[in-house]
Amino acid sequence: MTDELLVVRAQLGERAAVAELVARWQAPVWTYVRRMLDAGRADDVTQEIWLAVIRGLPRLREPGRFAPWLFTIARRSVTDRLRSEYAEETAELGDLAVDDPVEAMVDRADLVSALSGLPVLEREILVLFYLEDLSVEDCAQICQVPVGTVKSRLNRARRLLRQHLEEKGYRP
Repeated sequence: MTDELLVVRAQLGERAAVAELVARWQAPVWTYVRRMLDAGRADDVTQEIWLAVIRGLPRLREPGRFAPWLFTIARRSVTDRLRSEYAEETAELGDLAVDDPVEAMVDRADLVSALSGLPVLEREILVLFYLEDLSVEDCAQICQVPVGTVKSRLNRARRLLRQHLEEKGYRP
């Protein structure tokens, strides 16, 4: 059964269709969030995402566009969490000098750590395009940017990832 059909059935009030959508997309959503945040925060944010999805499902006008809509909600939830945490940290620090975030980065050799070392925008594009296997157009819709911006972010993200891995001793 397609996602589109499940969405329509869920919009008509069929609980089993909602359960099937959640079962199909739980792992991809959690994986996306986990690649953007640490495991503890990923669980909380993933719950918030599913709550927003279930509340918003009746208003989804294009059931065939469920995946981009879902990842748009996920992106907003991750962004909101990062913003609120940044605001809290800034308020706590007050006038204290902030260390260079690059110096605070943990030295790891695996790909997940390399991804976590990238700026959020570049990391997000790599995760959506390569790991979630979404098209450039879907990435553009989710990130609310033009297709050309997605392509340039992908280019920059690949370059930054390559540089980061080469600094750690990996060679192409």
